Amino acid sequence: MNTLTVKSVRALAKEVRFEKNSLVVFLADGREISAPLEWFPRLRNARESQRKKWRLIGGGIGIHWPDVDEDISVQGLLQR
Repeated sequence: MNTLTVKSVRALAKEVRFEKNSLVVFLADGREISAPLEWFPRLRNARESQRKKWRLIGGGIGIHWPDVDEDISVQGLLQR
């Protein structure tokens, strides 16, 4: 009898970049997620210097921008 085992793979962020009207998150597994800045008014309205000041939280399960008090989870981006 064969048994199929499925491992739960957690998507983790490793890098963040902003394009003209979007947020791009690079994942540890090689994927890229792009989302419109309209979804994130605090980031849309932030200065470039504030957008550049981010840090990974939870080992990459999310991203935090302290200057604009914004947190975004990778899982939340994947579910949109």
